[in-house]
Amino acid sequence: METNRQKKVGGVLQRDLVDVIQKALAQTGVTGIIVSVSKVGVTTDLSQAKVYMSVFPHDKAAEMLREVKAVKPFIKHEIAQRTRHQLRRMPELQFFIDDSLEYIDGIDKSLKGTEDPIENPDLLPRRKKS
Repeated sequence: METNRQKKVGGVLQRDLVDVIQKALAQTGVTGIIVSVSKVGVTTDLSQAKVYMSVFPHDKAAEMLREVKAVKPFIKHEIAQRTRHQLRRMPELQFFIDDSLEYIDGIDKSLKGTEDPIENPDLLPRRKKS
C-alpha cells in the first residue's frame, strides 16, 4: 500500500519525466515514436523509483529502453533540477517497458479474429476421457 507521500512523489516524477523524455526525443529528431510514462512506483524510503514506459509502436520499445538507459544520468539531473524545491534527495531511476497495452491488444485481436472458440468449439482441444 502506497502512502500519500509516495503517491505525490510518483506523480511529480511522472509528470516531469514525460516532459524530459519527450523533449529529448524532439531534440534528437526522432519522429514516429510515441513514448509515455504510464506509472512511477516509489519505495517507502523514497530512494528508488521504478518508471514504466509505454512505447508506440511496440517493436521500437527495446531500442527506446536502451536509449533512455544510456542517457539516464542526464534525465536524473534534469529531474533533480526541476524537483529541487520539492525533494531533498533524487530517487534512483529504474526504467522498464510497460507492455500492458500490447497484452490488451493481443486479447482484443483474439476476440475479434476469425478463429473464435465460442462460435467454433472444434478449435478447443478435446479432453480425453480415461
